[in-house]
Amino acid sequence: MIQRIQTVYLLFVGLLAGLLPIWAGLWTNGNGEEVFAVNELPVSIMFYGSAVLALMAIFLFKNRKNQFVVNRLNMILNLFLLGFFVYRSLNLSGENIISEKGIGMLIPVFSIVFLTLSNRAIKKDEDLVKSVDRLR
Repeated sequence: MIQRIQTVYLLFVGLLAGLLPIWAGLWTNGNGEEVFAVNELPVSIMFYGSAVLALMAIFLFKNRKNQFVVNRLNMILNLFLLGFFVYRSLNLSGENIISEKGIGMLIPVFSIVFLTLSNRAIKKDEDLVKSVDRLR
């Protein structure tokens, strides 16, 4: 059943992680140039990996337990990405020239929120199926 609410959440995570890093700058370096995710190879790999995991989880709707596990892996990937951004932002603050943090650093936070909402909805579906099986 692709029309469930967790599909909307997972699609939103896929769009956040797949498309938004192209337009949203991560930070501005000392020269005033805005750095995007496509300029940083490990960051872009993690963003696209998160998008692929979210889209893969959409098509695991028949096996809710695997969908739940894939979402957890996606959360861990986004936590690593968020940790990298925190580390990077702490290193940016020591420059002579003021550098700015971009809105793109918040993408993993929003992804984690929507993945958590998706896992909650998956858990509700799993509990509903278990309660219906009990009545048979």
